[in-house]
Amino acid sequence: MANKTVAAVDETAEKLQAARAALGEIVFGQGNVIDLALITILAGGHGLIVGAPGLAKTRLAAALGTVLGLSEKRIQFTPDLMPADILGSEILDEDEKGKRAFRFVQGPVFTQLLMADEINRASPRTQSALLQAMQEHHVTVAGARHDLPDPFHVLATQNPIEQEGTYPLPEAQLDRFLMQIDITYPDLEAERRMLFATTGNSEAPARQVLDTASLQTAQRQTRDIPVGEQVAGAILSVVRAARPGPDAATFINEAVAWGPSPRAAQSLMLCAKARALLQGRLSPSVEDVIALLEPVLKHRMALNFAARADGVTITSVIARLAETLK
Repeated sequence: MANKTVAAVDETAEKLQAARAALGEIVFGQGNVIDLALITILAGGHGLIVGAPGLAKTRLAAALGTVLGLSEKRIQFTPDLMPADILGSEILDEDEKGKRAFRFVQGPVFTQLLMADEINRASPRTQSALLQAMQEHHVTVAGARHDLPDPFHVLATQNPIEQEGTYPLPEAQLDRFLMQIDITYPDLEAERRMLFATTGNSEAPARQVLDTASLQTAQRQTRDIPVGEQVAGAILSVVRAARPGPDAATFINEAVAWGPSPRAAQSLMLCAKARALLQGRLSPSVEDVIALLEPVLKHRMALNFAARADGVTITSVIARLAETLK
């Protein structure tokens, strides 16, 4: 039985590495970002991709749908976007006999991979329309429940908050995102390759590597991966240490306004399992927890005014937390 499990994990890991390579042919110089996006999908969660314009956020989200064999729809978030534009609405139909009845018309949320492009350009009311879908995988319109496809994932892209024309996402919605994936500028060699690959008469299209059934198998394998007591203890200790309170470290109480919820610990464990599977390992390690600490916690913590005034960053606070695990 153990041999079958090892063989199944090895087979899945090979497929995932092929998917990683296919994504690397479309998105240049963002290996860590690709890994985090795949981990998000493997863990069954939603990803928030943050970066300045022109860093291939939308390109990555679109390529993921093709490579993983998921049906995909895209919504361009704008200030005038309404909740019904996402969820759908009921319209009044009249049949041949003149009988009238309401019919539900599905919105773009009814897909396996929803790309919410520039999500923070829409109003908080419209952003919140995704809350129920992201957490419960169904939506309620006019009192009726409508189930979403399985699997269902949201990949939202976001411009940095300091740019004009953006609205901060509500804390309740931020917590629904498994990870915040930050995209930075590529290195010189990657930008050189991108320059030649994207300025010709044609570009190489994304190629499908997995299908829905294979992806769902990988997601089940992710949840089946065992986690040792040492890793579970590291997750609990670091998440609890990030919350201000009487038992917290001085630097946490001085800098953090509010810390991560228990959902952060769940997310960290799922992501650690997914990272282990992506690398072909049968169980996660403390190193996985350290590597995933920033993307899992960054959007689930907030600094107080004094810390922001002193130039403290969430990244520096999480780095100090990571030191406690080494």
